[in-house]
Amino acid sequence: MGLQRIPLVLLACGSFNPITNQHMRLFELARDHMHGTGQYQVVGGIVSPVSDGYGKQGLVQSKHRIAMAKLALQTSNWVTVDDWESRQPDWTETVVTLRHHYGRIQKEYQQRTGSDGNTPSILSPQLKLLCGADFLDTFEIPGMWLDEHVEELVGRFGLVCVSRGGLQPERAIHESDILSRHKRNIFLVREWVRNETSATEVRRALRRGLSVKYLIPDAVIEYIHQHQLYTEDSERRNKDAVLRPLAKQAQQPVESLDD
Repeated sequence: MGLQRIPLVLLACGSFNPITNQHMRLFELARDHMHGTGQYQVVGGIVSPVSDGYGKQGLVQSKHRIAMAKLALQTSNWVTVDDWESRQPDWTETVVTLRHHYGRIQKEYQQRTGSDGNTPSILSPQLKLLCGADFLDTFEIPGMWLDEHVEELVGRFGLVCVSRGGLQPERAIHESDILSRHKRNIFLVREWVRNETSATEVRRALRRGLSVKYLIPDAVIEYIHQHQLYTEDSERRNKDAVLRPLAKQAQQPVESLDD
């Protein structure tokens, strides 16, 4: 009898401003890699756009980013869009978003199986954060992360990190005591088919009236034109604002979903 695989859900948090083909490609690469470990069976993927309170320059309203993500993923049979994070009145720490989805996944699992997670023959699903290699560099930005949040993120949940270009996630792990301590819970995925598409470059092209076909889905392009998104005016939004993580982390940290 073969080894029973652990059910795994992949969660991607971010601006998705707008969602690109590269964003969606991360899920496919990560699923192949995790299946290749022989330990996991990926059973779902979640795209969770950040709330408007994030304060990033050029961030269009969450209702548009949610709509575009849903249009982009309408051909996927395993990745869905969730608007819980985007509906929060303030920016939500990534670890709090992970807690929310983990709790929901466990509740659905228990209702479906009648198991409390301790039944040996039924493995409880896990949740891991899916990210690009540049995400690891944010841990080094002063004031961006609380150490206890990084500890919980990589220790309790884990990362599936897709590297592209010249980024070296191994170095980021080596230079961080917390990441090094939990390196067995950080899965590095190498993307050999180079794709440097970025939402920033897509927005720049749109502002200049250039084609973005084959960089983002046609349905998303149509939506952008229909709602006149990504103009010079929209790019000035939040221009002088401080990113909410930097401002909020300096205040009282969130310890639970009830805070």
